[in-house]
Amino acid sequence: MSHSCRLLCGFLMSCIGWTGIIIATSTNDWVVTCKYGMHTCRKMDELETKGLWTECVISTALYHCISLNQILDIPAYIQTSRALMVSSSLLGLPALALVLLAMPCVKLSQETEDTKHRRAVLGGLLILFISLCGMVSTVWFPIGVLHEDGLMSFGFSLYAGWVGSALCFFGSSVMICCSRGDNPSQNPENHYYYSKHSGVTNSGPPINNHAKSAHV
Repeated sequence: MSHSCRLLCGFLMSCIGWTGIIIATSTNDWVVTCKYGMHTCRKMDELETKGLWTECVISTALYHCISLNQILDIPAYIQTSRALMVSSSLLGLPALALVLLAMPCVKLSQETEDTKHRRAVLGGLLILFISLCGMVSTVWFPIGVLHEDGLMSFGFSLYAGWVGSALCFFGSSVMICCSRGDNPSQNPENHYYYSKHSGVTNSGPPINNHAKSAHV
């Protein structure tokens, strides 16, 4: 696989993963809770969903949501998950912009391949940080709900966060490990010379009989 294809695959995976993280951050269907057990709640038609921003009661005749606005009363796991997911959503744009500028088809004035490589690695590290924030939030949140209210099942938002974090992790790994081009950089000191007396030799620093050698 060529250098361009590797970067493009990493960019696309990271872009899709970042979209999944944004969906998980902006929606509230993270977990479904029930205080009486699964069968009892199904019969009573009373289920509760909890997310980063609201808690909702879902039934056939009622759909009521309460916003979690009281910051001091919100549990620590919700506040931490909020901070991590919002940070992931905001960092995604500059990270993907760095990777996009590191593409071989994008050429800025007077830049070298090493500059593109450093830009791709920096973007990959930011996306790796995004994936770690998403993983911590989507794992810690259901554990906190389980200890506090009792957990019945996972919601759509949590699955979106898991998939998005995994895609960002794989995409950043590709960009960090495979952002260097296929052709190794040529060292200007490694030149080969042809000598009439000793044939082809690898010349390092100049020597006294260098004038007798012809550069190939």
